[in-house]
Amino acid sequence: MAKKIIKDFNGDAATVTWNSQLCIHVAECGRAKGDLFDMSRKPWCDPNTSTNEDVLDVVKRCPTGALSVVFSDGTDGEKSATENTITVVYGGPLVLQGELEIEGAPDDAPGLKFRASLCRCGLSKNKPYCDNSHANSDFKDYGAVGDKGAQLEETGGPLKVTLMENGPLRLSGNVRIVAGSGRSAWQGTKTALCRCGLSKNKPFCDGAHRGSEWRSDV
Repeated sequence: MAKKIIKDFNGDAATVTWNSQLCIHVAECGRAKGDLFDMSRKPWCDPNTSTNEDVLDVVKRCPTGALSVVFSDGTDGEKSATENTITVVYGGPLVLQGELEIEGAPDDAPGLKFRASLCRCGLSKNKPYCDNSHANSDFKDYGAVGDKGAQLEETGGPLKVTLMENGPLRLSGNVRIVAGSGRSAWQGTKTALCRCGLSKNKPFCDGAHRGSEWRSDV
């Protein structure tokens, strides 16, 4: 596992923090219009180039929780999305957004309260978080979701993510799952999602981890 680097980019009104261990280089920040992020510049993030509103907008685009922001004037920072969603990325991780309570989430990654990309190929060296190991593997899943679940009576509220030892992610809370095609596919309040990469009913766990050699520790 690569050494974790936590870097603060200080501006007059905002401090943007980047956690290298969560970053999978989706480039939502680097491709955002404006001058906040410029990879050819040192420092490559300069909060003084943008308004607080624009800084927050770009930080919230990060799907992994690697980016977070604090404003020096006490302005409210990021708030949880009004709905908890999980997107099953084509060939990639589970991307979570909402009011997240991920078991064991490190204190030095406040973005994980709102956004996270969790491994579902089973190969990450930074479990439960994605580290792009799927990109150089034989893992193939296009993000189709067959089940519908049960109609939600309400949305939002805490989404608790429990990491079962050598097993799935257990979810508790209102949540909607979005298929890799972009279709709103499943909704409910409790389910278990595969993180070993072996289930034949992805993204849901089917017990395939039992009897396998897959282990949830790094």
